[in-house]
Amino acid sequence: MIETDRWSMRLVAHLIRAMLLLLALLAAGGAHAAWPDRNITIIVPFPPGGPNDLLGRLLAAELGPKLGTSVIVENRAGAVGNIGIASGARAAPDGYTLVVVTCVVLINPSVTKVAYDPLKDFAPVAYLGAAPNAIITRPASGIASVADLIKKAKADPGKLTFASPGLGSISQIAVELLKLRADIDITHVPFNGAAPSLQAALAGTTDIASVSIAGLINHIKSGALKALAQTGSERWVDLPDVPTMQEAEIPNAVVETSQMILAPAGTPAPIVQRLADETRAILAKPDIKEKMLKAGFLVKYEGPDALHARMVREIPMWKEIVERAGLAKQ
Repeated sequence: MIETDRWSMRLVAHLIRAMLLLLALLAAGGAHAAWPDRNITIIVPFPPGGPNDLLGRLLAAELGPKLGTSVIVENRAGAVGNIGIASGARAAPDGYTLVVVTCVVLINPSVTKVAYDPLKDFAPVAYLGAAPNAIITRPASGIASVADLIKKAKADPGKLTFASPGLGSISQIAVELLKLRADIDITHVPFNGAAPSLQAALAGTTDIASVSIAGLINHIKSGALKALAQTGSERWVDLPDVPTMQEAEIPNAVVETSQMILAPAGTPAPIVQRLADETRAILAKPDIKEKMLKAGFLVKYEGPDALHARMVREIPMWKEIVERAGLAKQ
């Protein structure tokens, strides 16, 4: 009888432990399944008003209802995106912090010392697409074409100035390639983001500017700015009169500003995949494609694996361009 009682007690103890373990597993699974249960922050590493900010806010507005929570955009500008990018790299890998960023995340390590490694510190979520850059000027500048620009630059080396969103930005690289190809000297004036460099062009603070075509179309169509050339491989659908660099007789100068979503390295794979799937669905919506095209952005979705392969492929490519353009590490 005593032995039977002991056996019964051991059985009860085992059952209790099993139930506690099951409850713990269910609680852990429930906590994971509950993501997201609070606000998500998208870090945009550039000032408000630029194309990267525009894209970040559009995605935030669309992701919020799909995820059942608020998605907040936080602009952390400075150092050609490095401040915001580094902040994203240091964030907790819990799915509550994302970074919507341009290809500067792949370029900056070749230009200056940065506090992140794009491959080691981030989990790729989605490649969103790209926009060409445009070389723009005020109509009153007297520069009517790339040929005019080259002629003026050769006549007075170093006198002409160009604005860009910052040192090492893709927009600067576009002009640096033009300088290399045409053998001219134009002085770079870096600004803190696309919006301030666009304002420099509108105000005539610099002779020309190089900015992502996103956000420029209305200014060009209204006549407030003249586009001398755009840096994509083909003419932009809404700017059929603006030549490519190739058509302006500047060969091998295709440069585009790509956009992507990254999460801190270590973010759980199911969360990354959920974000990637929701982003794909958002970008597939005809109205979203139309909005982005009007803003100068051509949608082209790629998932986490394809984005990782792109990053691995493009980092050495941009490094070579930076070195050829003479943009030594600062």
